[in-house]
Amino acid sequence: MTATRPDRQIPAKLLDWYDAKARALPWRALPGEPRPDPYRVWLSEIMLQQTTVAAVKPYFADFTARWPAVEALAAAPEEDVMAAWAGLGYYSRARNLVKAARAVADLGGFPDTEEGLRKLPGVGDYTAAAIAAIAFGRRAVVVDANVERVVARLFAIEQPLPAARKAIREAADTITPEERAGDFAQAMMDLGSRICTPRKPNCDACPLAGACAARGNDPERLPVKAPKKAKPVRQGRTYWIEREGHVWLVQRPPEGMLGGMRALPDDGWSARADGAGGAPMRGDWADAGAVRHTFTHFTIELTVLRLDGAAPDPAGDGLWWPLEKLKDAGLPTLFAKAARLAEAARERLL
Repeated sequence: MTATRPDRQIPAKLLDWYDAKARALPWRALPGEPRPDPYRVWLSEIMLQQTTVAAVKPYFADFTARWPAVEALAAAPEEDVMAAWAGLGYYSRARNLVKAARAVADLGGFPDTEEGLRKLPGVGDYTAAAIAAIAFGRRAVVVDANVERVVARLFAIEQPLPAARKAIREAADTITPEERAGDFAQAMMDLGSRICTPRKPNCDACPLAGACAARGNDPERLPVKAPKKAKPVRQGRTYWIEREGHVWLVQRPPEGMLGGMRALPDDGWSARADGAGGAPMRGDWADAGAVRHTFTHFTIELTVLRLDGAAPDPAGDGLWWPLEKLKDAGLPTLFAKAARLAEAARERLL
C-alpha cells in the first residue's frame, strides 16, 4: 500500500510549522484561539467544494453579513440564497445549503460527530470529517485534494487515482493525531496549497521533507492521475426578449442543471443532448453571437438570440425583470455571459 512507515514526529513537525505559518482565513480560528463557529466552518467547506479560496472569500463575506447565523439562513427564501450564490457554480450545493440549514435549525444546532453531520443534506464524508475536526475538535481523518496530494507524496503511493484513494486515506489515518486534529487537518491543507503544490513543489521549505518518501524521486508525478476523458460539447440557444427596459426571465426547474435559478429562456439543452426546442415566441430574432461555458462533465456552446419590443408575453411562466437591476437577478455564470453579449449587441445598434 505505502512505500514507507510513518514518521511518528510528523504531526508535531507539521503543527509546529502551522503554529508559525497558518493562513489567516475569514472562517478560520488561528492556533491558540477558541474553536470557530460551526456555522462558519460548514458554510466555508460547502463553498470551497471544487472552488478556490480566492473565489469563495467575497461570497463568504456576503453570506455571513446577510445571514450571520444558521437560523437566519434557515429562514431565508430559497430564491434569495440561490441569487446570492450565483457565479459560485455547482448550484446543487446552494439548494442543499438551505435544506441543511433548516435541518440544523430544527435540531437546535449542528451535530458534533461525523455520523451526525453526514445526515445533513450536501454533507459527505470529507465535509463531515472537516467540520467534526475543525469545529468540534474530534479526531477525524480529513482528506481533500490538497491532503490527497501531500499524503500520496509523503508515502510514495504509486497506485493511480481514483483507486489510490483508499490507500491514501489509510495512510492519512496513521498520521492524524488524537489532539488538535482540526489544526492538523488545516495544516495539511495549507501545506498542499502553499508548499506541496501540484507543480514545482517547494521541498526545501517543507517541514515534512525529511519524512517524505517521494522527495528526490520526482514528487511532482504524484499522485498518479488517470487520463482525462474528453468532455462532450453541446449546442443550444438562449433567448433575450426585451421590452420597455425589461428582459424576460424564467425560473429553471428545481432539479437538473442550474436548478431553481433565474435564467434566460432556452431551447432545452442538457448535459446529455443538444437543445431541440423552439423559441418562446415568434418574432424577428437577431443573432447576438455565442458564449461558451464549461461545466464539470460537458461544455455548452450557446447561441444568443435577441428580440426587441415584444408585445405579448412569451409562452410559459416568467417575469419581466428591470434591466437596471439585472445584477440582482442572480443569473448563473452561463446566462450572465449571455446577458452581457445581448446587451453589448444592443449597444452596437444604438
